[in-house]
Formats: sequence, C-alpha cells, structure tokens
Amino acid sequence: MKDFARSDDPTVQEQLDRLAKLSLPQGRLGLETIRSLLARLDNPQDRLPPVFHVSGTNGKGSTCTYLRYILEAQGLTVHTATKPHLVRYNERIRIAGTLVSNAELATLLREVLDAGEDLSPSFFEVTTAATFLAFSRHSADACIIEVGLGGRFDATNVIEHPAVCGIASLGLDHEAFLLAPEEGTPSEPLARIAFEKAGIARAGAPLVTQRYPAAAALAVTQTATRVGAILKMRGYEWDARASEDGLEYSDRAGTLSLPLPALPGAHQADNAALAIAMLRHQDSLVVSHAAMKQGLRAAKWPARLQRLSHGPLAALVPGHDLWLDGGHNPDAGAAIARHFPGPVHLVIGMLVNKNPEAIVNPLADRLASLTVVPIPGSEAHDATAFGANAVAAESVSDALTAIDSDDAPVLIAGSLYLAGEVLRLNGELPD
Repeated sequence: MKDFARSDDPTVQEQLDRLAKLSLPQGRLGLETIRSLLARLDNPQDRLPPVFHVSGTNGKGSTCTYLRYILEAQGLTVHTATKPHLVRYNERIRIAGTLVSNAELATLLREVLDAGEDLSPSFFEVTTAATFLAFSRHSADACIIEVGLGGRFDATNVIEHPAVCGIASLGLDHEAFLLAPEEGTPSEPLARIAFEKAGIARAGAPLVTQRYPAAAALAVTQTATRVGAILKMRGYEWDARASEDGLEYSDRAGTLSLPLPALPGAHQADNAALAIAMLRHQDSLVVSHAAMKQGLRAAKWPARLQRLSHGPLAALVPGHDLWLDGGHNPDAGAAIARHFPGPVHLVIGMLVNKNPEAIVNPLADRLASLTVVPIPGSEAHDATAFGANAVAAESVSDALTAIDSDDAPVLIAGSLYLAGEVLRLNGELPD
C-alpha cells in the first residue's frame, strides 16, 4: 500500500520495510496497545507543548494547516502531525516547522518498532508513537495533531490535557470502521460518525465544532456533556460568514474582519473559521488579529484544490488549467463541484473501497470528459465502475495527453494516493 511509502535513504527504507509488515489488525479496536507502547517509551505524549487536536471527516487537515500558519505568523514554533503523506513518509512529522530528517526518522522508527515488537502494533500506532517521541524531544510553543481514522479509537487519542479540540465537517467515509453497530452508540449514520469524531473530547478542555444536522449535533453535545468538555459549537458560541469581501468572524469576545484564505474553494472559509474559533477559545497561547490575517493569506496545503501551473504533467495540457484534489467522499465531491461551475475534464482514480459516485455525480452535468486511471501500488476501480461515458487510460500522463484541445480546466481527483503520485511526477514534493 502507498501508506508505507518508499525512501531513497536506505536507513529509512529498512524501517519502512518493517512498517510495511504491519497493518490495522482486523477486529481490534481500542487504545490498549498504543498506551502500552507509549508506556515503554516513557509516555512522550505527556511531555508535549499545548496540543491542538483536530478530528472530522473533511477539512481537518486544512484546519491544522491554518492553525500552523497562524501560530507561525505569531512568531511561535510549532510541531505538526498530519496524515496521510503524499510523497514521503517524512511529511507526517513536522518538527518545529521542518519535516523530520531521514536520519532522525530512521532512529525514531527503529526505536518504536524495537520497543513494541511483541505488542503487534499497527502501522498507525507505530507512526503515532514515533511522532509523539519526536515532538517530546524538541522544544516548541504548540503542537497540532490531526486525527487519522475516527477519533474515539484513533491512536492519537491518548492526549489527556489538550489546549483545545476541534471537529471539522462531518460526512460519510470509512464506513466499514466507523459505522459498525455497537451497543450504546447512535444508529443514524451521521450521528454515529459524529459520536466517533467527538471521542477526542476531554474534561475541562474546549471542544470547538462546526454546525451539524440535528442528530449529529446531539451526538456531539451528549459526548461533550458526558466527559465534561466545554462545547463551543458554531451557530451558538461562535459563527462566521464568508463573502467576496472576506470572512467575518464573531463570538462573545467580539468580531473580527479577516481575509478569505488563500487556499482555493469556498469550503476553505469554513475550515479557516474553525481554526480561528479554536484559537479564540483556548487560553494557552496569545494570538493577534494580525497573525490570523497573515496566516490565512499564507497557508498552503498540497492536493487540496491545488493548481499545478508548472511541471512535466502541466506541460501535457497547454491551454488548460490543471487542478489536483485528493477528495474521495461525497462531501469532497460537493466542494469540488462548487469550484467548477462549468465544463471540466475529470481524470479520476479511486480505491476499490471508495464509492465512484462520490466525485463523479456532483460533476455529472458538466463533465467534458471522464478518464479513469490506476493508482500505482493500490487496488483501484476500473473504468466500468464509473459508467458508460468513462474511458480508461494506463497512466495520468496518457490521460492528460488525450485531453481535447478546448479550454476547459482539467481536474485530477479521487484519491490522496493518486495525488501523491501526481505531485511526484510533476516534481512538486511537499516541504
């Protein structure tokens, strides 16, 4: 799988080969293994700077990015853990603003894998332990942690005293893991998702959320009440409104006039607003209005409606705007459709456990062409899964070469794994 990655550094590759033998143990959910592994490493998660912990279905990575850029604009040093990586495993661990070096990464992975060899930890548990170990060994003013899968049983959910927790937008994704029936949990699908994501809530810590449908909002509220978290839900304790003139944010402390974020897509205003709300409802760090404005303007986040204006792949479609997005669920599809109101050429690759309709259906009335490509190293849908109008290409390069000579934009979408391959081919390594 692409999750395990390759490295040009033999010392890193040796440890990635060991990681590749691990997986998500089927049928095992819980935090016992990660807690045991961290205990053997002297509990590095208890020695972190103030933690901003973010869950959600879509937008959590972008929210983490806004938090990072705003805090750095304030002059603060920030550790950041995001997932998945696009090209290099190193992208998962950013230490004081810089991706972990190959030398330190090899040492961290070896140390964690050796410590937990008899525990049979998962890929995600080893990655999380290595991340916390790295962050505990370097000083910083803040630590931003993105949840991987779910929240309640995610390996990152061992932070006992976060500065603030946030929940981004909610939607259906990873249903096989998050919608399995369990006694005492909500039965309505989105409420079930909300229940899992809200599992990061902690007693006495702010839990800042977006606005959700009634059943999901109830699940979040009940979880916050049960654990004693301080719920700050959009539409109640805070709100925000985006227009062509900017982003107007308000809460009990006052109103802020902010620029729209630099990242493309109308949905990014919501992600930016959540980041602002998280900063406004925590008291570990002081962040100025000026830093908020600067951070929103400067934020970059690869493969999220990213325009590829240079590089070998962009050169294959002269006269077209070439866009890249790793979205793969219905909410992502809706956000993409809002960004492309007119004809668009879609080049898509999706893992077999994803719904082909998620991206195609929102764009169905404006598809200039639909080309299906494989995802190197992963099992993906073939063209037959996307309907009678879909055609197959052996690679992204072949798909782009066949695009008609009109001026409609070209979008490559459907998978973050595919997005990573596109960035590699186009010579754009995330840094």
